[in-house]
Amino acid sequence: MKSKESTQSVSYRTALGGIIAALCLVCMFLTGVFPMFYLILPMAASALIYIMVIETGVYWGILTYISVGLLSIFITPNKDASLAFLLFFGYYPLLRPKMDRLRWKALTLLIRFLLFNAGVMAFFGISVYILGMKELLESLGDYGKYGGWILLGIANMMFLCYDFTMGNFPALYRQHLKPRISPCADK
Repeated sequence: MKSKESTQSVSYRTALGGIIAALCLVCMFLTGVFPMFYLILPMAASALIYIMVIETGVYWGILTYISVGLLSIFITPNKDASLAFLLFFGYYPLLRPKMDRLRWKALTLLIRFLLFNAGVMAFFGISVYILGMKELLESLGDYGKYGGWILLGIANMMFLCYDFTMGNFPALYRQHLKPRISPCADK
């Protein structure tokens, strides 16, 4: 049986990467139109990155992530969404298949939570201290000194839902989406 590298041409992988990158950038650009979806749309873009990983491999997924990440910094009106994509949602589909291969599930879950919380802390630090969004800190004042911890707990619950979805996404893609997109691909 031929490997994935030999059966797919470089032009196919490049074209697919361009299409996936364009769709990711549309998702990222829409965060300026629908600012309330500044986390949902980067999650959708991460599902598209996962499709790239499934179809072509991690190397081409990394290239797509880098191109979308860099372009989203410049063309996305909502910089929070760009940061969320760059600091977590963009590269998580690249790492998740590798983490699924680990033997100890409790350790895998701990690594996933550490990775997510590191991304959240980096997002918060860059948003407040580099981008100067001091109003984010001031808005936490209403909740008292525990407001940040409450928000982090809610974000971790959201991550559980996201991680569950990303765990089931390859099967959903192969069974339902791929046959509709290219019905002749598996024949």
